[in-house]
Amino acid sequence: MAELQEVQITEEKPLLPGQTPEAAKTHSVETPYGSVTFTVYGTPKPKRPAILTYHDVGLNYKSCFQPLFQFEDMQEIIQNFVRVHVDAPGMEEGAPVFPLGYQYPSLDQLADMIPCVLQYLNFSTIIGVGVGAGAYILARYALNHPDTVEGLVLINIDPNAKGWMDWAAHKLTGLTSSIPEMILGHLFSQEELSGNSELIQKYRNIITHAPNLDNIELYWNSYNNRRDLNFERGGDITLRCPVMLVVGDQAPHEDAVECNSKLDPTQTSFLKMADSGGQPQLTQPGKLTEAFKYFLQGMGYMASSCMTRLSRSRTASLTSAASVDGNRSRSRTLSQSSESGTLSSGPPGHTMEVSC
Repeated sequence: MAELQEVQITEEKPLLPGQTPEAAKTHSVETPYGSVTFTVYGTPKPKRPAILTYHDVGLNYKSCFQPLFQFEDMQEIIQNFVRVHVDAPGMEEGAPVFPLGYQYPSLDQLADMIPCVLQYLNFSTIIGVGVGAGAYILARYALNHPDTVEGLVLINIDPNAKGWMDWAAHKLTGLTSSIPEMILGHLFSQEELSGNSELIQKYRNIITHAPNLDNIELYWNSYNNRRDLNFERGGDITLRCPVMLVVGDQAPHEDAVECNSKLDPTQTSFLKMADSGGQPQLTQPGKLTEAFKYFLQGMGYMASSCMTRLSRSRTASLTSAASVDGNRSRSRTLSQSSESGTLSSGPPGHTMEVSC
């Protein structure tokens, strides 16, 4: 595998007092399924995994994750971990449009590109953070390479292949809606799109006027042709690392994300975020950062991290849900006031469902 390019850049963000710009390097490597571009921030930390992100359809790593990783409280995390932001082929800034007839990789093949990235960087393990299609790709990678994944944060994952009704509805929608509008309907709730907020206007403009829109359509088609991940609690096909499933309370993927009933309840937490719409990492970066810190603490990292937002909230309610014969049943509710100062990670053997 040969490196195609290496560019020294500086992350564009307002600096806090005493901070210096965070250096980043962008690389491209060849894989069996084509070239993949990724950007690395920070330096590897001894005995710590890299945080590897993968973005959703219609976005790249910046438009998908920048509000989250530029958030003030996130700085404590990124000082402790090296970050690798992977762009799906043709989604990176300045990417040329693929020629007519180009066969875009399937989501399974995109997952199979990740080992080439880790081999190039000489990284042995990761904590994956994915959104939508990116969450599916990281889950598929974790199924194929469980020994290299220490944890997963999966936002808006839909582990199911499209059924016949979904396929027919998608084809019908395609007759009346443009590709940008269909992708916006995937990213955001109908309430958000109807409200046409500044955020919606920004992302509608990003997608509608994207110079690589033809490439985006190819990624979109691969997502819609995904296979079922076939999660099975207690079976051979399951995620064997700690997993945090995240969805907004108005997200179009809310039902699909509740696949926690198919995963190991001792390893899985389900975070349903209030007032966050379809993209929690864009609309509620503070809440998601706090939840990510707890997730890392549960894995044995950042034990001395200072919790701020969730622990200062007036109340935080935790509902632990046990699954009986594959059905989720809420078995216990804990309410915790702000005076407690910490938010329990929950009793072993239960899936935690957290509303923020």
